[in-house]
Amino acid sequence: MAFGPLVPYGRHGQAGRVTHTLPPGPPSPAPPSPTEAAPAPVPTPTPVPAPGRRPRVHRAWWVAVVAFVALVGAAGFRATPSVFIDPLKDEFGWSSGTVSGAVSVNVLLYGLTAPFASALMERYGIRRVVACALLLIAAGSGLTVFMTAPWQLFLCWGVLVGLGSGSMALAFAATVTNRWFVARRGLVTGVLTAGGAAGQLVFLPLVAVLVEGPGWRTASLAVCGAALAVVPLVVWLLRDHPEDVGLRPYGAGDDHVRPVEPSSGAARRTLGALSSAARTKVFWLLAGTFAICGASTNGLVGVHFVPAAHDHGMPVPAAASLLAVIGVFDLVGTVASGWFTDRFDARRLLAVYYALRGVSLLFLPLLFAGDVRPSMLFFVVFYGLDWVATVPPTIALCREHFGADGAIVFGWVLASHQAGASMVAFLAGVTRDATGSYDVVWIASGALCASAALMALVIRRRPEVTAAA
Repeated sequence: MAFGPLVPYGRHGQAGRVTHTLPPGPPSPAPPSPTEAAPAPVPTPTPVPAPGRRPRVHRAWWVAVVAFVALVGAAGFRATPSVFIDPLKDEFGWSSGTVSGAVSVNVLLYGLTAPFASALMERYGIRRVVACALLLIAAGSGLTVFMTAPWQLFLCWGVLVGLGSGSMALAFAATVTNRWFVARRGLVTGVLTAGGAAGQLVFLPLVAVLVEGPGWRTASLAVCGAALAVVPLVVWLLRDHPEDVGLRPYGAGDDHVRPVEPSSGAARRTLGALSSAARTKVFWLLAGTFAICGASTNGLVGVHFVPAAHDHGMPVPAAASLLAVIGVFDLVGTVASGWFTDRFDARRLLAVYYALRGVSLLFLPLLFAGDVRPSMLFFVVFYGLDWVATVPPTIALCREHFGADGAIVFGWVLASHQAGASMVAFLAGVTRDATGSYDVVWIASGALCASAALMALVIRRRPEVTAAA
């Protein structure tokens, strides 16, 4: 029925409207006969409701800030192994191999926990998992002050802190980025990855000063307090999904649909993602390159740079400060790498990063001295820009090739990273005990980086899926 023009008076002397009836339309389809089955309704996902009022700053950026701070807190204890080796040797008489063995357990569990933690975040929420992880780190670092035997070092420093920091690994950054961002994913990944470098930057000089002054126990308690301080911030501000606060992910369009929550258990989904990814060539190439990445960063430079510099007469605080400066330039390099990843081929970026890192490590044995010289400063800047610049393009390739399981698959790739780091952290200490020098380890690590550059170039692009005409 359509409305006509207004007239002064209607049929009964009251104001009204003249109406016109539309011609009849096509007949409605007849209902299906009792013998004819009606088609089953196709379930459609419920779209995210559009928010009534959008804030000036999207909530995703605040979530990224909280995640960054949490990663900084988790990085605190992982920055301490290199400055704890000599004090523990002096107080307890433990060898470099013993202390390095505890570090290797820490690094290995850090990697093996990451894929399961990513699946747990999918099932139980980011906030719960991150808060529990920080509590584990605080417990491990706090209980370290009571240890008197090597097995206690392995338990506190290796197991507890390894599990806690593994739950706060880079897979956490990948999960936050995938959930809260559609645009600027590479940049945000770079910033969150740099959180580890920022933690090293903040804690390492402080830890070195505390170790030289009050002692390593005070340094452990300081890290414990820092991890505990981040827990209330995580509980208060971190949210699992943008839809929980009536928002879409940053950069998502009106057609965005909230992903379906996984119905399977965390362990089953994690192992299923590994089983599926392990059938592809790209997974093994990414795992191999990232194992070399871990061997040449966390396992070697992160653990043994300070004692290696001390072998050449450099004071421990000075060497620790150089390692912290590496963290400063890593912050710059990783954020820049995220920006590059949004614009350039991730495979070629990886090849360039590994090649440059290998060259720098080949020259490192020639640069050690009793004091800080310009050549060493050049290495610190050059190597620092490349420290974990490999992470954003590696996450991007996992997302590109493995889709919804990309964060979990990256957790397994990160496990290979930490396996490589764990192996080299132990072998470098054993080599130092056997030969009295780290020179062989630096050269071997440089050669491995060259092979990683070639492996990155072998990775093929995922074919673009085009709609049929």
